[in-house]
Amino acid sequence: MDPLVVPLLVVALVVVVLVASAVRIVPQARRYNIERFGRYRRTLQPGLNVVVPLADRVNTKLDVREQVYSSDPRPVITEDNLVVNIDTVLYYQITDPRAAAYEVADYLQAIDQLTVTTLRNVIGSMDLEETLTSREEINSRLRAVLDDATGKWGIRVNRVEIKAIDPPATIKEAMEKQMRAERDKRAAILHAEGERQAKILTAEGTKQKDILEAQGTQQAMILRADGEAKAVELVFQAVHRNNADPKVLAYKYLETLPHLASSDNNTFWVIPGELTEAVRTVTRAFGDQATAPPAPGQPDEAVSADDTSQESGVPELEAGSTVALDAAAAADEAGKQAAAAVSDAKAEAAAAMSSQVPRRGQTSGG
Repeated sequence: MDPLVVPLLVVALVVVVLVASAVRIVPQARRYNIERFGRYRRTLQPGLNVVVPLADRVNTKLDVREQVYSSDPRPVITEDNLVVNIDTVLYYQITDPRAAAYEVADYLQAIDQLTVTTLRNVIGSMDLEETLTSREEINSRLRAVLDDATGKWGIRVNRVEIKAIDPPATIKEAMEKQMRAERDKRAAILHAEGERQAKILTAEGTKQKDILEAQGTQQAMILRADGEAKAVELVFQAVHRNNADPKVLAYKYLETLPHLASSDNNTFWVIPGELTEAVRTVTRAFGDQATAPPAPGQPDEAVSADDTSQESGVPELEAGSTVALDAAAAADEAGKQAAAAVSDAKAEAAAAMSSQVPRRGQTSGG
């Protein structure tokens, strides 16, 4: 075997190793920090890169994509001395690989501690209720503080979110009772509003019903009054057209008088003063028929006898006399007097007519 073969093989192997160590392939979204003899030299970009073998070495490999970091629940005291556990979610991105590797020893731990410290400062100035309802404000203040502090570390904080706020168990029970009371209150208010609206609608319906009934009653009374007015007008016209004398009117008055006492609602009944005058008018009317001019040759004594019988048969009442009896007794008494007057007038009229018939026969025979 040739003694030169072995050294050539060794040299070739060394060259291959040196060439392989001089070439660095960096993936996309990665950054490599290169140190030469322990001192930062440069940052390799994605792709094929050549370094000095044995002099340059890769110190740190960093991912420049946006990353998410979720911290563990941390106890925080609010302004009203309540301890709450808060979880945060941090979205960050490395913008300067050299600063992220050489400005801070562990950027994740630094960001976590800075987040907890800032969160305690922010929550310490708020009470529990404000803490639960002011997440946007807390996120904005956290982001401003973290972005300002991590800028020199080559890290940009894109977003900070509060994942959960857990108050103590006793506070949760009190909050549940408060929410239950609020719901009961709203339910009671809605129920009362419903009843109020129902009563208002019922009252409106009753009001409209009463108005319509009143309008109907009014129209009925108007129509009834119009009918009665027309009937009275027709009666009045008929009376005047037939030229009725006071005798007929007095007779109709006596016929209507008993109906005045027939109502059950009469508790006090007054006999009008015109009753006597009406009786006298009717009696005089029938008396005039009985005392008609006698036939030739008829003696005057018969006429005087009829006048005497007419006067003696009619009961007279004083004008304006008032019967202050019991309602039913007064009504019956007035009806009896009116009926008696009418019957007496009719009887005398019949007697007068019967006495005239033979006299006419005698006159015709003579």
